[in-house]
Amino acid sequence: MEIDPPASLCQIGIARGDITPPVGIYHRMWGAATHDRSTGVHRPLTATVMCLRPAPERRRHDVGSPEGPRDDGPADRELVLIAVDHCLLWSDDMRELLSRVAEGAGVPREQLLVMFSHTHGAGLMDRSRAQLPGGELIGPYLDSLADTLAQLVRLAGETIAPALLSYASGRCLLATNRDLWDAANQRWVCGFNPDGPADDTLVVARITDFTGRIRGTIVNYACHPTTLSWDNRLISPDYVGAMREAVETATQAPCFFIQGASGELGPRRGFTGDVEIADSNGRLLGHAVLSALESLSPPGTNYEYAGPVVSGAVIGVWNDTPMTPDQLHLKGLWRYRHWTLDLPLRDGLPTLESLAAERARQVQAETTARAAGDEGLARQCRARIEVADRQMVRLRDITPGRPYPFPIHLWQLGDAVWVAVESEHYQILQTHLRDRFPGRPIIVATVVNGSLHTYLPPREVYGTGIYQETIALLAPGSLERLIEEISLQIAAWTESRRGQADGG
Repeated sequence: MEIDPPASLCQIGIARGDITPPVGIYHRMWGAATHDRSTGVHRPLTATVMCLRPAPERRRHDVGSPEGPRDDGPADRELVLIAVDHCLLWSDDMRELLSRVAEGAGVPREQLLVMFSHTHGAGLMDRSRAQLPGGELIGPYLDSLADTLAQLVRLAGETIAPALLSYASGRCLLATNRDLWDAANQRWVCGFNPDGPADDTLVVARITDFTGRIRGTIVNYACHPTTLSWDNRLISPDYVGAMREAVETATQAPCFFIQGASGELGPRRGFTGDVEIADSNGRLLGHAVLSALESLSPPGTNYEYAGPVVSGAVIGVWNDTPMTPDQLHLKGLWRYRHWTLDLPLRDGLPTLESLAAERARQVQAETTARAAGDEGLARQCRARIEVADRQMVRLRDITPGRPYPFPIHLWQLGDAVWVAVESEHYQILQTHLRDRFPGRPIIVATVVNGSLHTYLPPREVYGTGIYQETIALLAPGSLERLIEEISLQIAAWTESRRGQADGG
């Protein structure tokens, strides 16, 4: 009798760099903010690059669809994951960043997956805002960011070595539901809902070499980094910074953070300008990560029942025992698939013309309010202008009347499945997959390579008037279709894996 813990055997290279923007850069992320420029730095922003390759004996791997293997890319696939402390980039800036990093690092662009921590304290990096206070610094900063990321990709590639990922699942109370019905004002708001469901699942992977040395940790958790909001004027990674500090102090190795499906999840203590609260939230998550890491067995071992020992009571003894070569071989399974799912746009989307007209009305209303000394109304008008600006940016990148080809990246490393998708998804994306495939580590990465279609809520949220669904561009039912599509592929791989384990 033994417990075979989930693990992945592959090759990994890791590199870390500082990507903090200059103080004074355009910083306004929130519509309610009254400032434009940052005035200081709470904690540095970082980028962490992780290059993934199959284990040497798995260089020829199964790449395919539910129907069987197909040519879906080079057999010797490498994935380059880039964790960055930013909220997101709009499509034009995202495309330019990917192209420049690919060219500078000498890797195919399709192998790059930029995973935004989604911090709202880093500022909105948008080249089209160059005319605003601090906006003149955005273009040069994004150029330097691309150069830094390309250098880190090269450095990570130089550190590629065999590694074993050991997975643990934990819990953390940081994330709470933030879809709240305000009965007094008869409207939905985005704020702490003490009665709403909140997925508190934490997935952690310890990366070790074959001497047992920790080379890094991977943290997958779903919670909007919205501790800091409109009153904050400091560049900040939000809670992610203090979480990393806690984990890296204990492990002496880089921590790679992956934002999960947090569309309706955020910290209970949030929407503040107090950086101490952000650090407290980060330590809460960091201690949960360390607790999960402590639950892991030594790398490359099973937990095996050794038999009874008479000691007054008859004790059942369990020991850590090395995995067999056959077990390690299965941990090196490598599969990858990238495809698109056509999802419909929702009916009744505003036109660019109607948004431009609404923006003009709000500009005039703001001017009138300021002339009358009504700063509260002026602030609301400024926020509505921001909403219109962002929606126009999104609508310019879609083709009315045509479905949107939603990109999906899915790969299997040994016992674990990784999902990488753009946009901001409600928690059902991860809870459904983990419920459907219990016992299998499933890492869910969202806001990957941007967030063109903003939020993707479940069908029942549409029509409520809550912020997330009012700006969603995809039709009701899109999230459910996406979940089913991903589930079908994981199920096909699970059946194939069962056949391999049974000698089929």
